[in-house]
Amino acid sequence: MSEIELYQQKIAACEQEIGKGIIGQREMIRQVMLAMLSGGNVLLEGMPGLGKTMLVRTVGQVFQLSFKRIQFTPDLMPSDVTGTNIMVKEAAGSSFRFERGPVFANLVLADEINRATPKTQSALLEAMQEHTVTVGNESHTLEEPFLVLATQNPIEQEGTYPLPEAQLDRFMFKVLVRFPGREELRGIVELTEGQQAPSIQSIMDGGELLKARELISSIPIAEAVMNYILELVMATHEPHPYIREGASPRAAQALVRASRARAFVERRMNVSFEDVQSVAYPVLRHRILLNFDALAEGVPEDAVIRQIIEAKEKRIYV
Repeated sequence: MSEIELYQQKIAACEQEIGKGIIGQREMIRQVMLAMLSGGNVLLEGMPGLGKTMLVRTVGQVFQLSFKRIQFTPDLMPSDVTGTNIMVKEAAGSSFRFERGPVFANLVLADEINRATPKTQSALLEAMQEHTVTVGNESHTLEEPFLVLATQNPIEQEGTYPLPEAQLDRFMFKVLVRFPGREELRGIVELTEGQQAPSIQSIMDGGELLKARELISSIPIAEAVMNYILELVMATHEPHPYIREGASPRAAQALVRASRARAFVERRMNVSFEDVQSVAYPVLRHRILLNFDALAEGVPEDAVIRQIIEAKEKRIYV
């Protein structure tokens, strides 16, 4: 068995193990896995009680990663996230020592991120993009792998501070957490109210996850597929009845990385058009800004993305 096949099997085992603790939500699990394999952050949007926190805990257990949860509230300060310098009295005199905040973990759950003030939200920007934290004149490097999973409630908007476009762009995926069906809901109740919780096994560790990312980054992309990715992003900047602003260059980067990860998970070493189409929705839905007409008519981002994909499917890329 080759190294690539071994890691493909391990990733499949991880996905199956995570599914033991999360009833249903297969699409959410798959998209979070793709983000982890691509080194990107995830914004989870869904109603309370749909298993978002349990998902992050389970992922940390399966990959043997350290996990910290930050409950974002209006009174949360940036230092409550990043940490702060504290004065320590010693025999030789007093000195300052950096006390690390909860952002110093492999997996950071930013729960209800839109409830914190913009100043506190921005405390995560450097960590999400550069994987460093700067306090005072010192920069501290975060341990790899590092991933932020943030949640927000799509309905209750009172007392919230919507995420600015610059911060939304730092999230590789925006994943919509759907309400479970009847049978899935029954399974959740039986699982949570049962006598014994399912035993979650550790499959991989942080080092193996980084190795999997290295293998994924080596997957080639045909020129036609690369052109297709560029055309999808450029299409969001063309005149459209519902789009006010198109996606940023990070969207193209995210499509490339996520498409490679999906191909790897599907046990292929080549990226297909289907891979690109599958990841286009979580990559683009938070990067395109809809105009008033779309909001007035109740047209969601996914419907606009679907229009773009269908319009491009009939063209040939060379």
